[in-house]
Amino acid sequence: MRDFTTGSIPRHILSFSLPMFLGNLLQALYNTVDSFWVGRFLGPEALGAVSISFPIIFALISLVLGLTMASTTMVAQYRGAGQHHMVRKTVANSHLLIAIVGAASTLVGLALSDTILRLMQTPPEIFEQAALYLNIFLTGLVPMFLYNVASSILRGLGDSQTGLRYLAYATVFNIIADPIFIFGAGPIPPMGIRGVAIATVLAQVLSAVLIIRYMVRKTDLVSFDPKLWRLDGQLCLHMFRMGIPAGLQSVVVSFGMIVLTTIINTFGPTVVAAFGVASRMDQFAFMPAQTISFAVTALVGQNLGAQRHDRVREIVRWSTQLAFGITALVTIIAFLHPTLLIRIFTNDPDVLREGVGYLRIVGLSYVPLALMFTVSGVMRGAGDNTPTMVISFVTLWLVRLPLAYVLSYRFGWGVSGAWASITVSSTLGFLLNYAYYLTGRWKSKVIVQPPPAPAPQG
Repeated sequence: MRDFTTGSIPRHILSFSLPMFLGNLLQALYNTVDSFWVGRFLGPEALGAVSISFPIIFALISLVLGLTMASTTMVAQYRGAGQHHMVRKTVANSHLLIAIVGAASTLVGLALSDTILRLMQTPPEIFEQAALYLNIFLTGLVPMFLYNVASSILRGLGDSQTGLRYLAYATVFNIIADPIFIFGAGPIPPMGIRGVAIATVLAQVLSAVLIIRYMVRKTDLVSFDPKLWRLDGQLCLHMFRMGIPAGLQSVVVSFGMIVLTTIINTFGPTVVAAFGVASRMDQFAFMPAQTISFAVTALVGQNLGAQRHDRVREIVRWSTQLAFGITALVTIIAFLHPTLLIRIFTNDPDVLREGVGYLRIVGLSYVPLALMFTVSGVMRGAGDNTPTMVISFVTLWLVRLPLAYVLSYRFGWGVSGAWASITVSSTLGFLLNYAYYLTGRWKSKVIVQPPPAPAPQG
């Protein structure tokens, strides 16, 4: 575990972010590997079926992801304040809550998956495959959540490498298992798109088992004291106060993406496939800034817990400079060589054309989004997630979606109008988040408050 309250800030950011970046890269490879095998060997319709499932999956996991972010913030602040008993109590309560909410998310998803796909106007030629992939994937939500909360806790304590190691094992498993389950081998029959989903679920189970085993055997974070494994009302209140706004922000984003995908679906399966492929590139473009943002959350959380407000300003300065430099380079590559990137997944000329159009418009949003991630990481470290949630609602539901409809249909831009709405709303999101950061109000949300000043003597 690492103490972020002393030492070089840029060194802490880089040493924490690099393993996180590799971990996020591997996490993205879960879905990217699926898209590669499906797009190359099962065709554009199967690729569209896989792609259309992801906004639904993200909507279901959003609240849980918010709770895992809260776990990172809480253990970081308690660690900075030296309250080790509260760290262990947070670990136990986090896992209990995640297991309960994860099981509920699975049941809701399985019950409503077909209805949601119909409401999204999923093209009939890909509906059956989309429902099959989605329902199998949903059975792996609980192990996915358990891995994420364990990894988030370790990140809050300065360990970004352990989660990476076990995610690497799971990703290698997924890469090997995908073609085996798609085409069959030995006693395993060929299963097509069903096999893709099964391989991914098994990989998620593997990562969860390995990281929980590590926490039990190699750390003192998991206690078998029954008192720690009772849900603590005050602790859960803090977790929900921080986690629900972050989770609702993800819900706002994910349901907004479902509505945007519904608009995109009206342009046919070729555009759906292109959107699915090109948005994979978004994952990789955002990744450096997202990992820096997670580093910012851990560093800010520990330093606020230790009352080191002077170091928070330095964290913001260094992190924004790093995020801007890296993402600007990614933007240039996406703009100058979009065909090369899309061709990784498909050679279909129509899909290539639509994917190139997406990257050249949406690529302009990468830098503003990178800066927004970094600034919002400061608010997460303080535990102040509500303003970011409100900003997400405004920029997505009041700007992106109406603008996508107006530009696509009223102005006759076609699907390019939807792409343009993404860039406009992302830029506005950064400007509003930065404006709130400048107010300094987030400093009052820290759960670990300084001890009262001693009473004067005499």
